[in-house]
Amino acid sequence: MEEKIFDPNAAAALGSGIYGLPCSAEEAEIIIIPVEWELTTSYNRGTVNGPQAVFDGSMQVDLHHHDYPEVWKRGIWMDEFPQELRELHDELVPLSEDIIDGIESGDVDENPEAYEDKYVAIENGFDKMFAWLKDRIAYWKSQGKKVGLLGGDHSIPLPYHTYFNELGEEYGIIHVDAHSDLRIEFEGFKYSHASIFYNTMKYDNIEKLVQVAIRDYCDQEKEIINNSEGRMVVFYDRDNRRKMYEGATWKSICDDIIAQLPNKVYISIDIDGLDPKLCPNTGTPVPGGMEYEEMMYLLNRVKESGKEIIGFDLCEVSPGEDEWDGNVGARVLYHLCGII
Repeated sequence: MEEKIFDPNAAAALGSGIYGLPCSAEEAEIIIIPVEWELTTSYNRGTVNGPQAVFDGSMQVDLHHHDYPEVWKRGIWMDEFPQELRELHDELVPLSEDIIDGIESGDVDENPEAYEDKYVAIENGFDKMFAWLKDRIAYWKSQGKKVGLLGGDHSIPLPYHTYFNELGEEYGIIHVDAHSDLRIEFEGFKYSHASIFYNTMKYDNIEKLVQVAIRDYCDQEKEIINNSEGRMVVFYDRDNRRKMYEGATWKSICDDIIAQLPNKVYISIDIDGLDPKLCPNTGTPVPGGMEYEEMMYLLNRVKESGKEIIGFDLCEVSPGEDEWDGNVGARVLYHLCGII
């Protein structure tokens, strides 16, 4: 039987992998771990289906990347989220909704004991998912793979940082987001998507957290940043825009951002770091934010600086009635594959 030759110029074939690629996990250099999980989102839900939306959107991405034209040749393969964990997530959703409804009605404050078991069940669910994810990251890393995470809400990257902490790896994080995500147990959830960097920065091996495009934060978060003694640096969206309106270039701002980073860098992107016209269905959209090409330029500048990119996550993509969010998410993910 004649062996079929892959044609990168053709449409994605039915049954092919992410981006229409034919490679196996063994052949791929880059592994994407999808994490179908969102139990603490209190505004718009839907990011649990983000990985599938990005996978579907990837089929419309032409493989010749403008900056990294041969990235597809390195092989990109998308793992599977265990059905057991997806079922656990779906069982816990009503509990998290009950808690959030109770917070909004004031019942959690009036009858806290009625919600204790629900909080415990959700935290136990997180612990189980986190244990699987850390082991999965460790497995693929042991195979020599480059690993990226695809959420789901922004609570999911914590096991990646736990993995690095156990290795004693020292590095910095560049975090693109509309929100600082430094709240302490937001709405009573220890592992809230709004608390990911409060939890992450407990690890002393993380040298620096550099946040970009931030435009929604609370007093508590501002205080944490101010008391970090320079370990947390924020390039607020409004400050960036003011500088540009007054003559600064995006290049000079990116240079300032990169100058704050150590040699090893982890990239964490919440899709709502972009202008919401690019991600209208994301869980917590905020006016303002980065244009698509501004984000691509920043990521390229990190790469060109010679920093070693040790991992990444892309979170909070949420599908709407059309394929727009998945389309944008798939292209951000492809670029991340290029720079890693």
